[in-house]
Amino acid sequence: MDQKNAGSGLAPFIEGERLYLRGTSLSDADDKYCRWMNDEQVTQYLESRFYPHSVDSIASYISQVNESSDSVLFAIVVKDENAHVGNIKIGSIDWIHRYADVGVMIGEKAYWGRGLATEAIQLVVDYAFNKLNLRRLEAGCYANNVASIRAFQKAGFIEEGRLRQRYFWKGDYVDRVCLGIVRAKD
Repeated sequence: MDQKNAGSGLAPFIEGERLYLRGTSLSDADDKYCRWMNDEQVTQYLESRFYPHSVDSIASYISQVNESSDSVLFAIVVKDENAHVGNIKIGSIDWIHRYADVGVMIGEKAYWGRGLATEAIQLVVDYAFNKLNLRRLEAGCYANNVASIRAFQKAGFIEEGRLRQRYFWKGDYVDRVCLGIVRAKD
C-alpha cells in the first residue's frame, strides 16, 4: 500500500480486540457524521467547533485528507455492531523527520467511557511505527479534556509539557497538554 492511499476506503482493515480501523470514504459523509460535528458536547475540545458543518463540508474534508500524502484518516468501527463511532487521524506527517500528530474523536456519545479511543490510539501507534515507519507521534489536548489525556496515556503517550493558556475555552484560557510517544530503538 502506498503512503498516498493509506487513508483511502481501499485500505486494509486494522483490527483490534473490539474495533477495527478502516479508511474513510465519501459514503462516511452522512447525517450521523454531520450530527457529531455540530454537537457542542462532542466537539467541545476540537478546533472544528468554531465552524458549522454540513454533509458537503465533511465530504470535502474526507476527500482532501484522502488525497493528501501527509495524512491518514481512519473510521473507528465497533466490530460487534459494525458501527462507525468516530475517527482517528495521523497527520500532518513529516516524512523527513518521521513524526506526525494524532487526533481522535468518538462521535457517538453512547460509546464514550468504554476505552475505544485508547484501543484506536494503540492501533494507530502500531500502524504508524510499523507500517509508515514513523519514529514519533504527538498529540495535544486541552488540559481540562481529562478523558483524552487519559486515553493517550493508557496507549503509552507521556506528557512532555504544557503550553500555558494556549486555548480559549468557555470564557477562559486553558493549557495545552503536549503528549508524545517514541518508537523503541531498532
